[in-house]
Amino acid sequence: MSDFPISNTGERRINGSVCIDTKRIYDSCVSKDCLEDLRVTFNDEGQNLIDNAQAVKARDCDIAAVSIDVDEVPFNRGYYSVTVNFFFRLRFDTYSSPGACPRVAVGYANFEKSCILYGADGKVKTFSSPANQRRSDCPEAPQYTNPVAKVQAVDPVVLDTDVVDVCHCHHHCCTNFPDSIRSNFTNCRSLQNAEKAVLVTLGLFSIIQLSRDVQILIPACDFCIPERECACSAQSPCETFEGIDFPVDEFFPPDLEDADPNGCCCNGR
Repeated sequence: MSDFPISNTGERRINGSVCIDTKRIYDSCVSKDCLEDLRVTFNDEGQNLIDNAQAVKARDCDIAAVSIDVDEVPFNRGYYSVTVNFFFRLRFDTYSSPGACPRVAVGYANFEKSCILYGADGKVKTFSSPANQRRSDCPEAPQYTNPVAKVQAVDPVVLDTDVVDVCHCHHHCCTNFPDSIRSNFTNCRSLQNAEKAVLVTLGLFSIIQLSRDVQILIPACDFCIPERECACSAQSPCETFEGIDFPVDEFFPPDLEDADPNGCCCNGR
């Protein structure tokens, strides 16, 4: 237990100030993008499934990788252009005939966007000592003070899927994938003879932030010392299982009238 002053309401009072090294967000923006007619790139196996399918249905989509570039904006000191390239992984259920069991085709698509954010101006080079050595024989390379871009995004929503004849498709396949995705395209010979192309429309929500390392003086109470003891149970697995409540909601989902419009249960469950 810490011994710094505690008020009558139980709140810990501020007893000083400390200087911390942290990241400060200088600028940020939020995006709601509707990405229309992105062409999906498949490997040989996936493209063959698409070409031979009578019906194609999107199953899900997630963000497989993101690349971020930060460049200074000429003649506008303190501002930076942030270019973000999203790479999406999509799965499709393909049906070779009505009533047939679906086979999954995995493909990838990309979307690039840019924005200009304020990141302040700084020309300082930062050097730091090695963390696990008392002395380093190798000179430490400088860390430049360009701002750092951070992207937050949720997996996109598939709004529409369209299968068209390749001859009528004017959207090119993406072939400039990062290494983490390129390994899935060891064989892409069928792309030259593809008969069908898949176009998707995605809904994407994202936040882009530009931050710098700064030193900030903040009020402080004391170090964060845990006040709760660790519960080290010596029970057997069956005794531990007996203490878990039966998952009623998993077997009997709440009715519509038991939830509010936002999907939150109102009866305490």
